[in-house]
Amino acid sequence: MSESTLTAKGQTTMPQPIRDALHAQPGSKLVWNLMPNGTVIVRAKSQSILDMAGKLKAPRGKSVHVADMNAWR
Repeated sequence: MSESTLTAKGQTTMPQPIRDALHAQPGSKLVWNLMPNGTVIVRAKSQSILDMAGKLKAPRGKSVHVADMNAWR
């Protein structure tokens, strides 16, 4: 288990083993999630959703109507 201390400015240092495991570098973005039970989940944000643009291709000749995409309605 790794541990760090919170400063008066609300800052902390991520322990080296954690940085290594997350491949975190200076300037890496961290995403903090507070769960209803009080657990905090922190993850390194490695990509933007915009980085995924164009990665998925629709099968040729197949189209989907909007009504079919919203099947739960």
